[in-house]
Amino acid sequence: MTSRIPQPARSPLLVAAFLVALLTGLPVASVGFNLFLGGTSTTWSHLASTVLPEYIANSLALCAGVGFGVAVVGVTTAWLTAMHDFPGRRIFEWALVLPLAVPAYVMAYVYTDFLQFVGPVQTTLRELFGWEYGDYHFPDIRTLPGAILMFVFVLYPYVYLLARTAFLERAGGVLEAARTLGTGPWRAFFTVSLPLARPAIAAGVALALMETLADYGTVAYFAVNTFTTGIYRAWFSLGDRVASAQLAAILLGFVLLLVALERSTRGRARYHNTSSRHRPPPGRLHGLAGVMAMLACFTPLLLGFLLPAGLLLRMALGEGDAQFGERFLMLARNSLTLSGLTALLAVALAVLLAYSARLSKTFLAQALNRLVGLGYAVPGTVIAVGVLIPVTRLDNWIAGQWESTFGSNPGLLLTGGIAALIYAYLARFLAVALQTVDASLSKITPSMDDAARSLGLGQGATLRRVHVPILRGSLFTAALLVFVDVMKELPATLVMRPFNFDTLATQAYTLASDERLTEASTAALAIVAVGLLPLIALSRQISRARKST
Repeated sequence: MTSRIPQPARSPLLVAAFLVALLTGLPVASVGFNLFLGGTSTTWSHLASTVLPEYIANSLALCAGVGFGVAVVGVTTAWLTAMHDFPGRRIFEWALVLPLAVPAYVMAYVYTDFLQFVGPVQTTLRELFGWEYGDYHFPDIRTLPGAILMFVFVLYPYVYLLARTAFLERAGGVLEAARTLGTGPWRAFFTVSLPLARPAIAAGVALALMETLADYGTVAYFAVNTFTTGIYRAWFSLGDRVASAQLAAILLGFVLLLVALERSTRGRARYHNTSSRHRPPPGRLHGLAGVMAMLACFTPLLLGFLLPAGLLLRMALGEGDAQFGERFLMLARNSLTLSGLTALLAVALAVLLAYSARLSKTFLAQALNRLVGLGYAVPGTVIAVGVLIPVTRLDNWIAGQWESTFGSNPGLLLTGGIAALIYAYLARFLAVALQTVDASLSKITPSMDDAARSLGLGQGATLRRVHVPILRGSLFTAALLVFVDVMKELPATLVMRPFNFDTLATQAYTLASDERLTEASTAALAIVAVGLLPLIALSRQISRARKST
């Protein structure tokens, strides 16, 4: 007689986590499925023969330029602030992350107004030298190189943060050993420090490139045709959802290729600290070297945050939005509603997923969390298309069933409101909350779960009475990060917002597209101000970490 090993009961939490992961991955699966649909129109063949090569070329050029730029700026500033002491270093340590508060499309609007023919720069040049129109040539910012510069000065903090951490944690003792062997500073940097930080640098560059490929506002405003602009046009101008989904699938392939390249750059390399001393005393830079280091850190901070924020503040206080008042309050209410609801739902679902993985400790639970984690790498335009296709079909089916039963057509219940838009936000930004919650939950010792069970507490009671009070700060951080991401999100909001429903992001884009840049400054400044909140918290953590070293 054989005995069967008892199988653990199916956890309700794991079932719920599976459903959440399935719904989160549905938009991406919907986009991929449309690759196999040929469609009945000639839209795709027309796009492939006319504009598709331009989309590919511009996207590759953007990735090459932005990748090189953020790597140079991020690594340079990280190396200087981590390994050297110079005037202003303590301020630059935390201030260099501030450009993340400025969305790239807001930066594009600001610099266009600043550098245009009637802007302050060209006006000052004409007054100083007595020039007239046609007497001089001034480069146009609304070009592909201009878009690359916008992305570089907004996104370099991704590389800066990761590279600086790598330099502090990995390069210290090894760098000292290299110097004792007679290696000069430059050779030690290129042969020791840079290779050790390569995985962190690659991860930062990959994040910056994902944000670049996901952008719509900047490339659309600068008339740089990429996949995101093509998806928008195919959906709204040509009315072909299959063609837009096929473009979205190609863009998704670009993103997945970036993820694969980032992982392949790491290979099987592993770097461990073999010394308890992580950081040597920073080398003091005197004279011209100190001034050059200060300028190298001040320049990206000036161009990426101080100048744009100052110009926005000047425009908002000087003229600003002519409809400021009731209209602005309505826009702010819409943005706050969407951001608040999404943040609350994202944190709740992240706790569910993270706690389910903690309890089950199975491959399935870990795989589900990784599936959800891919959402942040998917551009908002792709998510929007992937959500609209299945949700619209569900809406039409519900409307048909309702009409056959009650004799009236209720219209589009899901896509006609904000439910589908919040679903799209969750599909993209749930990964942000999940990563924060999971990292904090993993720091709680499993013995606390055992102690709670020994006192008769079930899984739900343990989560509510033990884990949630400990995680309160992390839950707030996760909600804040999702809140700010939703406030800044433009492509998904443009595609999926209900009729006559605008947010601060769409208002800024609409006014800027109509060349009403001064009026767009009020909504843009509000977005930047909200984006500063998580960066202030991050800056405080950097300052505390500096004091503890």
